[in-house]
Amino acid sequence: MDTVQYLSPMEWRAIEFIALIIVLAILIWWSGVIRYIPNDRLGILEKLWSFRGSVDNGFIALNGEAGFQPEVVRGGLHFFMPFQYSMHRANLVTIPQGQIGYVFARDGNPLPPTQTLASNTVADDFQDVRAFLEKGGQKGPQRKILREGTYAINLAQFIVLTAQSTYAVALGASEQKLFSDMSQLIADRDGFEPVVIRDADDMIGIVTIHDGPALPDGEIIAPTVANDPRDPNFHNNFQDPEKFLFAGGYRGRQLQVLADGSYFLNRIFATIELVEKTIIGVGTVGVVVSYTGRRSADISGQSYRHGELVERGSRGVWSTPLLPGKYAFNTYAGNIVIVPTTNFVLKWTKEQFGEHRLDENLSEVSLITKDAFEPVLPLSVVVHIDYMKAPLVVQRFGDIKRLVEQTLDPMVSAYFKNIAQTKTLIELLQERSEIQRKSGDEMREKFASYSLELQEVLIGTPRAANGQNSIEQILIQLRERQIAVEKVETYELQEAAAVQERTLREKEALAEQQAKITTSALAIEISENEGKAQLARTRQQAETIQVTAKAEAEKVRLAGLGEADRIKAIALADAERIKATGLADAQKVRAVGLAEAEATEKKVAAFGGPDYQLNSQVLMRFAEAIENGRLPLVPQIQVGGAGGEKGGANGLVEMMLSMLVADRLERKALPAAVPAPVEQH
Repeated sequence: MDTVQYLSPMEWRAIEFIALIIVLAILIWWSGVIRYIPNDRLGILEKLWSFRGSVDNGFIALNGEAGFQPEVVRGGLHFFMPFQYSMHRANLVTIPQGQIGYVFARDGNPLPPTQTLASNTVADDFQDVRAFLEKGGQKGPQRKILREGTYAINLAQFIVLTAQSTYAVALGASEQKLFSDMSQLIADRDGFEPVVIRDADDMIGIVTIHDGPALPDGEIIAPTVANDPRDPNFHNNFQDPEKFLFAGGYRGRQLQVLADGSYFLNRIFATIELVEKTIIGVGTVGVVVSYTGRRSADISGQSYRHGELVERGSRGVWSTPLLPGKYAFNTYAGNIVIVPTTNFVLKWTKEQFGEHRLDENLSEVSLITKDAFEPVLPLSVVVHIDYMKAPLVVQRFGDIKRLVEQTLDPMVSAYFKNIAQTKTLIELLQERSEIQRKSGDEMREKFASYSLELQEVLIGTPRAANGQNSIEQILIQLRERQIAVEKVETYELQEAAAVQERTLREKEALAEQQAKITTSALAIEISENEGKAQLARTRQQAETIQVTAKAEAEKVRLAGLGEADRIKAIALADAERIKATGLADAQKVRAVGLAEAEATEKKVAAFGGPDYQLNSQVLMRFAEAIENGRLPLVPQIQVGGAGGEKGGANGLVEMMLSMLVADRLERKALPAAVPAPVEQH
């Protein structure tokens, strides 16, 4: 039989003491007398009962009433009245680097109907709930945002929305859905991150403000306010909503845009739309048509009634265009019409159009000629717009493409239709250059009336419309006619070449015989000169003998008088003998030379004279040439002369014989020449 062990009184007292301690510990924990808060968390007190009763108005008990208390409990041990407080532990609010936190206040003054977000002009400290409420802080979503850092915020009063989580003391399922939807709205707008506009993207930000007074009637864009850093209300590109509204900013789309940089904006207060920068390329200008701005007087002058030009910054067409460059232009506040300032070509052809595509809807001009043909005319017009006159063009026509399609196209088409009605198709083809020059001169003045400069009109070749071939038949006939004309000219040139070749052959034959005729004439002259030389030598010898005889006679005379007479007589006799001999010899030589000259002259006369002798020599040489095969008897190319039957060698012989007969007839017609007298010695 087992024995039962009994506890001693001491043991029982020990057990009772431990049980008492446990009960006391449970009682103390349950009563909430002591609370421990870690240093990375905070405690939110909810007063369960109070001698001051419950909160009559609002959500936070500022005067010790039962309810959520404005102060928070930070890390460590804290002692409280038993069974009076309930502790809600919560994490510290942490906003990561480069992100934004949004705040929603549960308690505070209600928002007026014209206000979307709670103002934080005075009450802007979310870590001091009592000061926030006592200064008149408003409930609802706040304009002020939380930047990077850690905050000890009473999450019973404020709910903080971040990209990672929602910091709040949960009160109900409906409230959780409200904040979930709010967080999703902010995320859809990329509101938890700053607006970053990179220079490389060539973008700008169009800002739309969702709070503040509405725009006045007739305005669609809110004007720029307090954008100067020296202004006390400088809102730094909408990053300080309170200063923006205090400076008089309106809700709605803003004229001011965001350029390159990073902007920490409350995306409930302002939404951003990224659009491309306006780039005006080289060779163009931008004419601004502003939809907003002050209303100013028309500066285009009284004589110009096609619209109004205004100063820069006013509403209307700006009188000064934007030069090439990049512009952060708000495309909702106006429109920039790009106007080319370099020469541009408008092509009236369906298949082609210029680089600016201003003529993509143009086609060939349909014509009706004087002779009832219906060709189409392709043409090009080179136009230039002075950059200072570009606003006038835009002011009058709206844009350049409208000018081309609604004004230039009908004007140019009508002009060439009128020209075609005064020309036949052949004239239209043959006088294209003159028509082109004339059209440029006449249309230049018309273009100038539209503030345009006409540089050149270039006309293409008229062609038949689709399905017609009548013009092609005319062109075929013209080509055949031109080929016939070219053939006639070719034959005429070939005939002239043949005549030139025949003349060349004749002159070559005459030149060959002329050398022999020249040799014969020189031989006659040489013979005459030799006779004269012989006579001169004979006379010289006679004179020499006379001088010698006289010298000898003088010598004898000096030697002696008797002997002198005898010798003198002998010498005189010898001298006379020698003189007679010399004179006889001279007469002989002269007679021989004259006889030979006379004989030669008689020969020439006997053969018909020098011309006849020359012709005879030419015929003789020509006969030798034919005999030796150097000149073909029948030429390889015959060109019809008189009758077209005689030519070549026969023609040349006939020509030479004709020359001989003409010469003989001429000689018979002349009186007989009187022979020259012969000198007698």
